[in-house]
Amino acid sequence: MAELTLTHLWLALSAIAIATVISVPVGWIAQRFSLGRTALLGLISALYAIPSLPMFILVPIITGTSMRSQATMVIVLSIYAVAVLTRSCADAFGAVSPAARTSAVAVGYSPWQSFLNVELPLATPVIIAGLRVAAVSTVSLVTVGAVVGIKSLGTLFTDGFQRNIVAEVAMGLVLTVVLALLVDAMVVLLGRLLTPWTRARGGVGA
Repeated sequence: MAELTLTHLWLALSAIAIATVISVPVGWIAQRFSLGRTALLGLISALYAIPSLPMFILVPIITGTSMRSQATMVIVLSIYAVAVLTRSCADAFGAVSPAARTSAVAVGYSPWQSFLNVELPLATPVIIAGLRVAAVSTVSLVTVGAVVGIKSLGTLFTDGFQRNIVAEVAMGLVLTVVLALLVDAMVVLLGRLLTPWTRARGGVGA
């Protein structure tokens, strides 16, 4: 049980981390070059419309990984997380005040410096909100991998259904929900650590 839980958590966190690394710069690019924003975000969002089981067939064909490998699971989860998170990142950067960007240019920041030192910090609260949605959906999607033989808490579902053990299915459900809540709490904590000024501002307002 503990092994399945840790495996489930590792798969989810790996995919969330990869998706974040991809989605943040892609979202920034989509916002910066508005001409292709709609097409780019539409294409990425369309990935979420692909059913999960066919995705487990497509990914090994494209990447050469085994259908039942954890690598395949992480890639599939990352694709879905990117589809969810990229639009949130684009919206987050779009919400950054033009005055902040103008000020960054005025002090001589390059586009990269402006992104890192000005736009990313200001966009972080909205990115964190999108990351919470992506994280919880990723934790739930990990269970689908059990259908093709990738072990996780979803294994309790498939095994319980096959042997008609309701308690095992219920245990898998409860543990998955608890894990989703745990990951959500981790993202919230990360957001607070990255944006300490929001708490300070809230304290002043109170």
